[in-house]
Amino acid sequence: MALTVNGQKIDDVEIQQEAERLRPDYERVFTQMPQQERETQLLEWSKENVIERVLINQHAQKTGKPVPDTELQAALDKVKEQYPSKGPDTVNLSMEEQAKIKKDIEMHLKIERLLAEVCKDVSEPSNEDILNFYNQNKDLLKSPEQIRVSHIVKHMNWQTDQAAANDLIAKALNELKNGAIFEMVAEKYSDCPDNGGDLGLITRGKMVEEFDDVVFNMDVGQISDIFRTRFGFHIAKVCDRKPQAIPPLEEVKEQIVEKINEQMRRQAIEHFVDHLKTQATIEET
Repeated sequence: MALTVNGQKIDDVEIQQEAERLRPDYERVFTQMPQQERETQLLEWSKENVIERVLINQHAQKTGKPVPDTELQAALDKVKEQYPSKGPDTVNLSMEEQAKIKKDIEMHLKIERLLAEVCKDVSEPSNEDILNFYNQNKDLLKSPEQIRVSHIVKHMNWQTDQAAANDLIAKALNELKNGAIFEMVAEKYSDCPDNGGDLGLITRGKMVEEFDDVVFNMDVGQISDIFRTRFGFHIAKVCDRKPQAIPPLEEVKEQIVEKINEQMRRQAIEHFVDHLKTQATIEET
């Protein structure tokens, strides 16, 4: 199925591409929705996104002032830096390629300026707005659980095979069981001995999943047995733990202001696009 928006044809492939762009986040949020229903809704939302994007592009092209060539050339020069070159000052871009890039840049700048104009009347949130957001979104603002971890690791590579790595990490564990200080054992055996193996405060997801599964289930002061991740053999020690916590308002005030401003800008753009839709001719063919 294809669409036309004010006479501009939108191929189905464009909607499919938008669906694939949205799919990872969409499927993570709507995991409980039946698959067929989920797919239907995803395609419908993708279609709406494409329509809105086309309407904004059309309006920006129609109403936007021409961008000075000096500004376009400066932006093009930045783009050139991303292309492979034959020499320090030569970039393999044909005149056609440069003209197309300039046209894309001009369109991008026109859209930026249009949306800035749409959002120009968005006001700063009041103290009451900030306090209400804080009280209503404490779970969103909550800092994640953190633990401070030290570890001893033996990598497996061309210098150290699995048997050798396993033998060395076993020697390290034996010394720890006999009362040796963790930091000294780390400096003696670990492939990452800096600071006695101290990794600092970490949250879930900072390390690989196999590491998280062990250390986040340990008590403060506990030393693990030998365990393996994709990087090799490890022994870990949990040195401190900071539970989830709701920070004071003053600590997150700037973050709240940014979130409220983003919500208000998004609402302003949504209202503007809704207005464009009421004036547009949108047909399915």
